[in-house]
Amino acid sequence: MVARLARLAGVALLTLAVFAVAVLIVVPRASGSQSYSVLTNSMAPKYAPGTFLVVRPAAFGELKVGDVVTYQIKSGEPAVVTHRIVGLGFLQTGEKVLTTKGDNNDTADPGTVREVQIRGKLFYAVPYVGYVANALGTADRSLWLMAGAFALIAYGGFTVVRGARDRGARDRGAQDTGSKAERKVRTA
Repeated sequence: MVARLARLAGVALLTLAVFAVAVLIVVPRASGSQSYSVLTNSMAPKYAPGTFLVVRPAAFGELKVGDVVTYQIKSGEPAVVTHRIVGLGFLQTGEKVLTTKGDNNDTADPGTVREVQIRGKLFYAVPYVGYVANALGTADRSLWLMAGAFALIAYGGFTVVRGARDRGARDRGAQDTGSKAERKVRTA
């Protein structure tokens, strides 16, 4: 009974780990997305601090009011903000611009957002995982990915070897029991 519960817990843990790797690493890379962590309350309660955001590229012309976008605060600089589009407009030059606002903010963001500032549109969000991503840092994530993959492979190998060993022991026990029964029948 305990061995069965341990096996079920191991399978559940492995399934959770595979799901986490898929959602947090594989899907963002395969879709050309970038990941970010929410650091402030500006988008709370839906996207509270610690939420892991996956943002994929989107055509500027397809963005509409209500979309959540990530954009550079100043064009060409790395600092970004993720807020909701609350308005569309045009500059005197005819260039389309966006007005954005945090869901938890009272007023719209100062200034407008131009096409060159847009990093992408929100693809999906995972609560609380941003805390883990921040703790791992940006430079070491690939190292942690490799370590995690190695650990999963090692765990899978250990589980296979242990299962084969247990099956072999059961089979040998069944053969020994059968041989003793045959000997008793012959001698009787």
